[in-house]
Amino acid sequence: MEFLLDTANLATIEKYNKIIPLSGVTSNPSIVKKEGKIDFFPHMRKIRAIIGKDKTFHIQVVGQTMPEMVEDAHTILKNVDADVYIKIPTNEQGLAAMKILKAEGVHITATAIYTEFQGNLAIAAGADYLAPYYNRMVNNNIDADEVIKHLSAQIERSQAKTKILAASFHTVQQVNAAFANGAQAATLGADILKTALNIPAIGDAVATFTNDWEETFGEGETVSSLLAKQLN
Repeated sequence: MEFLLDTANLATIEKYNKIIPLSGVTSNPSIVKKEGKIDFFPHMRKIRAIIGKDKTFHIQVVGQTMPEMVEDAHTILKNVDADVYIKIPTNEQGLAAMKILKAEGVHITATAIYTEFQGNLAIAAGADYLAPYYNRMVNNNIDADEVIKHLSAQIERSQAKTKILAASFHTVQQVNAAFANGAQAATLGADILKTALNIPAIGDAVATFTNDWEETFGEGETVSSLLAKQLN
């Protein structure tokens, strides 16, 4: 199970890299836009420096044609680092670009997946990750759970090395459903993480535990301070 952050915000990446078992970072042109007109390549290199080389980093091409996508990929690999997973939309031009880049040994994340057929084509093209857009599928009256379940089954049948990197979530429940239906990874916005980790019931439970402990051992006492007093 892999948890990735879907953001290009440096402070957010630094924060959650210290909190969750982060597997990587994903970005796309819309996410980059939220950061303003950044100095793109230095900014991307800063993200890599934060997460380190052991985590996956996914950057999307913006070219519309196969030659433009391939050129974008080469530019990213040369100016960020050679281990970046290149995100390519799963359309005609994108699939053609995937074939060329996979032949070069490039890591590929097939993105903008809405249908099982797109996913099957990306699996056959050797994509390392598939990025089905969960909430966008729901909004288009597509059964996201069934698509992910069928793609997971196809990966197993074909013994492919492809992983499903589910994306585009609106709720925590959607993330859980994606994993339950066979996704190996999910990329989340910071809003989803904040919601999941800050529900009132969690705070209430912690407050109860703290109150019960302090009523027994005294206000401000911790397990460590209790031991320190005993040793003194």
